[in-house]
Amino acid sequence: MEACLDRYANLVWSLARRFMASRTDAEDAVQEIFIDLWSSAGRYDSAQASETTFVAMVARRRLIDRLRKTRREPAMEELGAAADRGEPGAPAQIEFKAEAARASRLIRTLKPEQRQVIELAVYHGHTHQSIADALGIPLGTVKTHLRRGLIRIRDAMQARGAVTDGRR
Repeated sequence: MEACLDRYANLVWSLARRFMASRTDAEDAVQEIFIDLWSSAGRYDSAQASETTFVAMVARRRLIDRLRKTRREPAMEELGAAADRGEPGAPAQIEFKAEAARASRLIRTLKPEQRQVIELAVYHGHTHQSIADALGIPLGTVKTHLRRGLIRIRDAMQARGAVTDGRR
């Protein structure tokens, strides 16, 4: 895998930067591409294409899939922007505060590494990279801890009927 990374990192990175809007999205895409390359290495056939062509095709396919997925997902807006559009009535404020308190309690039940990463990201506004630097762990590990922790919180809130796909 190390040889593959050394040999094709520049190719995959340049493709990702062309396809992705931000550097962070490109970094995520590169990580996914190399994972996909590792898992699909058995499909490589030197009679059909060169190794470089195979890597480029896998990368291009993965990048197109990512673009299609992001276009299908509704745009997310920050809580502050949603609140600025209009002041919610007292019942909505009470419900929002109750949900926030429940989410905060659920954060405290996570594994320590997930809790620490989520607190740095959510409460302190740190980027994934700054969390990785501060904790001395790989960027991919930070993203994994964050994703798994947030999924656990979402699932727990959905189980209690607090949230249903972002709608009440």
